[in-house]
Amino acid sequence: MRVRRCAVLFFESREDVGFDLESLLAGGAGLSRTSRWLAMAPHLDNEIEIDAAQRELLGALSPGMWVDSGTLPPHRADTFESLLREGLVIADDGRHVDQRERDEAIRAANWWSLAALFHRQGRWHGVDGVQAMEESGLLTATGLRKRFGPPPAHIGERADASQRLPLPRAPSSDFDGLLARRATCRNFDDRPLSRELFAQMLQRVFSAQAQVRVSDDTVFLKKTSPSGGGLHSTEAYLVVQNVEGFAPGLYHYHPVDHALEPLPPPELPLAEFVRLALAGQHWFANAPVLAVLTPRFGRSFWKYRHHAKAYRALVLDSGHLSQTLYLSATELGLGAFVTSAINEVDIERGFGLDPLVEGPLAICGFGWRAPSMETTEFDPAGTVWESRPEP
Repeated sequence: MRVRRCAVLFFESREDVGFDLESLLAGGAGLSRTSRWLAMAPHLDNEIEIDAAQRELLGALSPGMWVDSGTLPPHRADTFESLLREGLVIADDGRHVDQRERDEAIRAANWWSLAALFHRQGRWHGVDGVQAMEESGLLTATGLRKRFGPPPAHIGERADASQRLPLPRAPSSDFDGLLARRATCRNFDDRPLSRELFAQMLQRVFSAQAQVRVSDDTVFLKKTSPSGGGLHSTEAYLVVQNVEGFAPGLYHYHPVDHALEPLPPPELPLAEFVRLALAGQHWFANAPVLAVLTPRFGRSFWKYRHHAKAYRALVLDSGHLSQTLYLSATELGLGAFVTSAINEVDIERGFGLDPLVEGPLAICGFGWRAPSMETTEFDPAGTVWESRPEP
């Protein structure tokens, strides 16, 4: 059997702090401190605690060259087997195919190693962020200030007021009014969205407006939002809950055909899946349409191979798409939202996504605003709730 180290591997020395009664009685700080080493690899879901012998062996193995496992020193057999079992050491035998395939997927995808680890380890599974914030008293600005003190100043000033050069203010236009009405909706109505409005939103935000065909296998799309390298790697996976003419369920949007591709239903009832995907943010959960913004990493990394800025560009792409969605919804008299506080692992399972190939970064949604504000929204200028146009 031949072996090598996994492709990408990081170590962290972590210190655990606990209460120590003996230290306190002896006049000390009353704290115990224990250090341990953790190994983290983007082809694995969890960090793995390792000892000094495991760390030494991992450092001795090459990530690129296969070696015969029989050449390893005999006294390292137990250490080697534990690393092989955890997936930090990769083998070419038939017993460890899954770990080898996951590691090979990382090698083939042209990830920048730090971005690969950040993306993999930053995913949530089964988190209820709202409940955690409620229990900590952090759900309101007042609670945040009470817990953490005042935030940094709301403006970053670099010069004295006397040195500032005033700029002329332009008269307000229709577009300025549209920007002023753009606000996150936390109160959605139960009215179904019409098929026409639903289609118009998808056409504006996610559809291809034009194509540049270099060859049959090399095509670039033109969309209404900018994208890193003009690659438009981000897909729209949809949860349709209340749209006329469409059965509630999961879909993928085809940006060239301007069509929906039905997907198998999630294991949970749809409403439960939505709430889980949103990490408990119940104020978004009844939106008629939710769009999961999901980059296909290979599309971006085809051009930006092992590039330190490629993942950042994908995050920016999601920001551009969400702003286009906000403005489109606002112009049509609809409410919209975007959130990155999501349970990525649960979403991946629901839509059948491989996180090494394509993984969700954010969820957007849109639909009719409710007639009354039950959940507080941030609308300091009163442009939404005091002078909202009738649909």
